[in-house]
Amino acid sequence: MKVDVAIVGAGIAGLATAFELQKRGVSFVVFDSRTRPGGVILSEDADGYTIDAGPDSLLTQKPDGIRLCTELGLADRLVPTLLPRLAFIQRGGRLHALPAGSVLGIPTRFAPFAMTRLFSWSGKLRMGRELFVPPRRDTGDESIGAFIRRRFGDEAVDYLAEPLLAGIHAGDVDRLSIRALFPRLVEAEAAHGSLLRAFRRGPSAPPSPDGVFRSLPGGLSELVAAVTKALPAAALRLGTCVTSVGRMGARATERGSFRVETGDTAVEANAVVMAAPAYVTSRLVHELNPRLAALCGEVPYASTGTVALAFRRDAVRHRLAGSGFVVPRVEGTGILAASWLSSKWPHRAPAGKALMRTFVGGARDPHALEHDDRELVARSVAALRPLLGITGEPEFSRVYRFERASAQHEVGHLERMSAIGHALSDTQGLFVTGSGFRGVGIPDCVADARATAAGVATWLSECRPAH
Repeated sequence: MKVDVAIVGAGIAGLATAFELQKRGVSFVVFDSRTRPGGVILSEDADGYTIDAGPDSLLTQKPDGIRLCTELGLADRLVPTLLPRLAFIQRGGRLHALPAGSVLGIPTRFAPFAMTRLFSWSGKLRMGRELFVPPRRDTGDESIGAFIRRRFGDEAVDYLAEPLLAGIHAGDVDRLSIRALFPRLVEAEAAHGSLLRAFRRGPSAPPSPDGVFRSLPGGLSELVAAVTKALPAAALRLGTCVTSVGRMGARATERGSFRVETGDTAVEANAVVMAAPAYVTSRLVHELNPRLAALCGEVPYASTGTVALAFRRDAVRHRLAGSGFVVPRVEGTGILAASWLSSKWPHRAPAGKALMRTFVGGARDPHALEHDDRELVARSVAALRPLLGITGEPEFSRVYRFERASAQHEVGHLERMSAIGHALSDTQGLFVTGSGFRGVGIPDCVADARATAAGVATWLSECRPAH
């Protein structure tokens, strides 16, 4: 079989790559060793509950995910989060609402920040002195923890940066790269000398009355299903493990067709897009491009688990008014966060029931998934019970495991990506995309995948290998 492009990986990056190539009239085939497309995007209907095991929302401020939904005819199905749109942080065994007007946890309004009990008065004073902290002149990378500590102090690291900024990536606050993951903060410091000064000026556009997050009634697997349906069925090879990627009759540095082997079969392609985890890419391109393989192998990954729990609503004393809460490492409860799915999204649980989920593992607890399901459920219930006033046991529980699924963009990641770019130039027709490289969330992965597909189409038209 001969195609223009072979895509390795059927997560959202691989699917978005295929979707864009199809729009451009480029033939392709998509391989994935798993029998289910979508990667970490997984939604299930079980016992009347709609559960997102992985990511559950699209950020409107990064429009590529929303745009893809629109192109797939899903625009009318997008729903905002329910009111009130509150998020909480645990401290001292209590839940504290994130102060109103915060930007990535950074306060922009004085009154809500002054009134919150999330921070001590000494912590508030130190954070307020950020206005007078000189900007960093060194243009080198630094960790999220180092950046926030330098500007706002230790308490802001413990109760904002670690659970929020690092927590959403399941990473180590003192290892994750501020430049790779939150360039907006670096740019604000450089442009205004102070984040408080920059964000106090307010956003360039008024906030949407519907908030900044959207989902779909059946969970984000609706997006995966719509993309998959839009692609030719014969072009999607699920349950097919790629064993090697090599050249056909040419050295790796020369132009020539690729041979993508899948056990006892092979596909010839003019170009290959690796949309798999970086460590999978490393293994598959080792013979083709050893330097690229070594660089991809350096990208660290964390494993996480999601525990879905359902209770009778009258067995939960807390109002559950909001989307959920994050747990700082210093609280030591054994979970990273919890979301109240039935309060966050409409129609996720039967009447009279409360559906929530906890998150475990990540860089904070790398051995969490060594515990069995019963232990993870018990850990989650123990963490939730005193905070939410839960009586009795869950009526429903389910554990989802994501082994080595969360790419960690640690300090030096941008330099590594520059080196990967140089290494790719040695193997014409080979491309990479996905969360291990230039984007982590769904919108970023979609944006990078479609940009990669556009680059592939241009390369094919200008530099099509000789047959």
